[in-house]
Amino acid sequence: MKDNLISELSGRYGDDKTDKLVRYMQRIRDINEHINLTAVREEGEFLEKHIVDSLACNDYEEFQRAKLVVDMGTGGGFPGIPLAVTNPDKKFILVDSLNKRLKVIDQVAEELGIRNIELVHVRAEDMGHNVKYREKVDVCVSRAVASLDILSEWCLPLVKKGGYFIPYKGESAEDELTSADAAIRVLGGNVEKIENPSQDKNAISGHRLIFIRKCNSTPKRFPRKPGIAKKSPIR
Repeated sequence: MKDNLISELSGRYGDDKTDKLVRYMQRIRDINEHINLTAVREEGEFLEKHIVDSLACNDYEEFQRAKLVVDMGTGGGFPGIPLAVTNPDKKFILVDSLNKRLKVIDQVAEELGIRNIELVHVRAEDMGHNVKYREKVDVCVSRAVASLDILSEWCLPLVKKGGYFIPYKGESAEDELTSADAAIRVLGGNVEKIENPSQDKNAISGHRLIFIRKCNSTPKRFPRKPGIAKKSPIR
């Protein structure tokens, strides 16, 4: 599986970018022995679940048009780093509340010459009220492990009108959308479509992409103070 995936990536993105993606994977796997960044150990599974899955946004015009992209809750750098490697013309802001993860990403990105990223150590709730970022972002992506109603409160305040919040969600995407419908509308969003990039039922990853367009400005009171969105989601 590993060789086939690398061959497919090379065919689409070229040898140089693919080499950078593979080297990033190898460095994260090495560092993972000391700092827990991912539960995925095997290279083929890593390529499919973290690299190929992260790159799913590249197929869609809504993402292709973006110049400034935020990756909220980047963890080990996914989807932000693979997207940054394959889109050197875009700027990516990778956000995480755990600084040691960002230090790892910074170290490896420096080694590999990934220059079009900015790393921000901040809570999502605070970032959403920072005038530098609020309603300034073309696209916000996230594979963070939080329900969609909570993620929407963290991410939609950052997106400018006409931009998109594109969360990566699993098989429960439709159920999460039902629960998050009120929050998305209150925060100024409108669900346009759900895409399933991986039609292969045997695929390890299989995230769905939800395209939420920012139609109206987010009310100034959102996001609420840290912890409130989890404790009392917008309903």
